[in-house]
Amino acid sequence: MELEIAYVLFIDIVGYSKLVTHEQRRLLELLNRIVREAEHFRAAESNGRLITVPTGDGMALVFYNTPEAPVECALEISRAAREHPELKLRMGIHSGPVSGVVDVSGRSNIAGAGINIAQRVMDCGDAGHVLISKHMAEDLEQYGHWRRHLHDLGECEVKHGVRVSVVNLYTEDLGNPEVPQKFRQARKGVAPVVREKTSRRWIIAVPVVLIAALIIGAVILSRRSAPVASGSGASPVPTATPPTNAAAVPEKTIAVLPFDNLSRDPDNAFFTDGVQDEILTDLAKVADLKVISRSSVMQYKSEVARDLRKIGRELGVAHLLEGSVQRANNRVRVNAQLIDARNDAHLWAQTYDRDLADVFAIQSEIAKTIADQ
Repeated sequence: MELEIAYVLFIDIVGYSKLVTHEQRRLLELLNRIVREAEHFRAAESNGRLITVPTGDGMALVFYNTPEAPVECALEISRAAREHPELKLRMGIHSGPVSGVVDVSGRSNIAGAGINIAQRVMDCGDAGHVLISKHMAEDLEQYGHWRRHLHDLGECEVKHGVRVSVVNLYTEDLGNPEVPQKFRQARKGVAPVVREKTSRRWIIAVPVVLIAALIIGAVILSRRSAPVASGSGASPVPTATPPTNAAAVPEKTIAVLPFDNLSRDPDNAFFTDGVQDEILTDLAKVADLKVISRSSVMQYKSEVARDLRKIGRELGVAHLLEGSVQRANNRVRVNAQLIDARNDAHLWAQTYDRDLADVFAIQSEIAKTIADQ
């Protein structure tokens, strides 16, 4: 099973379940026609860099070329849908690791955090919205012409109480500039209700790195003057006291540095970046923990010898996470270590050895148990 970084556009017909059967069929056929006529859809399909996944009341389009492809495609679809006011769409976009799988019916499908989070981002919107994850927005910001169309909404609570950072993408005439209902409810102090969609015929599991992220978050949030007991296989926690001049740096802060690619295949760099991205994303969901953005830490990717204290001062964080990824045949090894940037002390370390196929094999019940803790 090969893992790749993909750019996922998730599309949903709003109010689909309330429609009669023949109207559902008609709108799905209309949506399919609009999508297939989109220029960026046709271009990606002709290059063999697109996978389409039906979802019952919409679809997921998995692009493998550039971050702009799903965004341009979403705007094309939005433009065409304006000619059909009965077709109310909402869309979500995210970039992350995905993998081809075979479902219980023997059909090809897609699984992975990339498609999972794209759906969660979409679930935060209303009709007309084109929402993108904060991570995806940071990718788009590298293309200057997109910046004025990106409008930060903050965090939205989704499945299992997880919070995702969302950005609203709209232009002068496309997208929906209104604040989504879930965000308005949250700002009024009313907890948004997220309706679970049980009609999905595929299950997307969480990546194994979620466990590492939550352990790291727990270590940081529980730190006081006393050491934190180490778990099985983890390095002992030193009792060193941070220097007094570090007091100005908030304790509950962390930066996830780019992971090292230890595989011989240079193409594995994309997979390595994906592991780092998912750990960063999962840590960002931990309440009261400030996580430095991906764009801020990427400047340290090329450094051979890192001065961790200097990096900590430059980023204004108390903790740094660094690690490495090695993939060989059907095995993957992820090493991670948590460091106190104020005194260079190692707080926690762990090695994860798994079958490559097991990266997405942790069941959703485990994810819920962890999220509820």
